[in-house]
Amino acid sequence: MSVLVIAEHDHGALKGTTLNTVTAALQCGGDVHVLVAGHNASGAAQAAAQIAGVAKVLHADSACLAEQLAENVATQVLAVAKNYSHLLFPATAHGKNVAPRVAALLDVAQVSDASKVVGPDTFERSIYAGNAVATVQTSDAIKVVTVRTTGFDPAPAAGGTAAVAKIDAVADSGLSSFVGAEIAKLDRPELTAAKIIVSGGRALGSGDKFTEVLTPLADKLGAALGASRAAVDAGYAPNDWQVGQTGKIVAPQLYIACGISGAIQHLAGMKDSKVIVAINKDPEAPIFSVADYGLEADLFVAVPELTKAL
Repeated sequence: MSVLVIAEHDHGALKGTTLNTVTAALQCGGDVHVLVAGHNASGAAQAAAQIAGVAKVLHADSACLAEQLAENVATQVLAVAKNYSHLLFPATAHGKNVAPRVAALLDVAQVSDASKVVGPDTFERSIYAGNAVATVQTSDAIKVVTVRTTGFDPAPAAGGTAAVAKIDAVADSGLSSFVGAEIAKLDRPELTAAKIIVSGGRALGSGDKFTEVLTPLADKLGAALGASRAAVDAGYAPNDWQVGQTGKIVAPQLYIACGISGAIQHLAGMKDSKVIVAINKDPEAPIFSVADYGLEADLFVAVPELTKAL
């Protein structure tokens, strides 16, 4: 029994979510192989070969894989799928785009957002915005699983000695074409990869207050900025800052929640953070139920004082 991890990468380097997915794959049992499908992606393939626990890297290189179009990547996965008992994808936008196509074409049921591997055919996943955990068992010969990466520690990026095997790349499916991309350039760490996140809620009252109160603290800590859905819906913060069930799922080393009450959908996106600090003047705020450290205070006073003390 072998397990295939479909790597997420930018051709030159692997993305961190691949390391977490490898950890999940190792818990499934059997040899772990990694598929790097891209164009001029030898850098990513070599990085995958160095991951501890990886036995083999499959490297498919083609111009039609340059933009990681879901139709082409899914076809590439299907070309090797029969050799594996498990196909694991990070539960990211890219993984969620490719995995359902693979599952449908294999005529199997997908296990989505697995947060724990109970056994080779059994997984746990959160339901009802994280309020309940379902144990899911599948009898399909090939198990297609998307992995909630915050549920697994990253595998060591060094120490592996896997061989890199070049495989034939598939032809362009012709089902879609790449038109263009608008990529936001950030001076801060990307939200899902950040080790520290400073997040604000609707209590801040305006976008200007986000900048005035939270940005200096984030600058001192080298942190990413996040926001609750309520703050995003009110226009205080951009959409790509949203943390929660309908935003980004994060698990940094330190999560500082300022003026966030702790709605269920927000907690679902950040409760796996290693250390949670909550600053809120409402002692009954639900955020305090998951916080490691809680400060009942006015954030407009407490946050500047914290920034000054750092």
